[in-house]
Order: sequence, then C-alpha cells, then structure tokens
Amino acid sequence: MSDVEKLFQSWREHIKEYAKAAADYEYLSEYRKSKKAILMGEALTQGEEKANAQERYAYSHHEYLALLDGIRAAREKAEELRWRMKLAEHRVGAWQTGEANARAEFKKYGN
Repeated sequence: MSDVEKLFQSWREHIKEYAKAAADYEYLSEYRKSKKAILMGEALTQGEEKANAQERYAYSHHEYLALLDGIRAAREKAEELRWRMKLAEHRVGAWQTGEANARAEFKKYGN
C-alpha cells in the first residue's frame, strides 16, 4: 500500500471518530444549559428564592463543574481529530502537487 493510500485509509478511519467527538461536544454544550436549570431548581427546593443565589449554586455545584470538564475533554478530542484530518488533507495536496509537477516535467522533456 502506497503512502497516499495509507493516508487516505487513516483519513477514512478518523471521520467517524471525529464526527462522534464533535457530536459529544455539541451535546454536552447544550446539556450544560439543562444542567444549570436542574441545579437552579434544586437550589429553589433548598430555599434559595433569589435567581442570583440559584445561579451561584448551579455554577459552583460539583456536577456542573464535572460537566465543564467533560465539555473541555470533548472539545479537545474533536479539535485533535480535526487537525489530524486537516494535516492529512494538506499532505494529500502536497502529493497532488508533486504528481502534477512530475507530469508537467514528463510532458516537457518526454521519455
């Protein structure tokens, strides 16, 4: 298998992984809003009637902080995979340029 074929194979293998990482990031980012609302409701049941006190409770809650860690990890994974794929794309572009240059040289000088 040539280097380019290996590159394409690696690229294909990362597509699904990247899609999952991006979806996880998006889901966790949206879930963060729900988690805040849940925790603010919890604060309300504990007697916190002021919205700013509920919000403070939600933002400082260990479950909310753990969710933020999850968002960070999901984003990191998605970005790592995105840049791997981008690098592969540039390597393919460099290979294509080299092939085009070789064809042009062959046309110019013949056999």
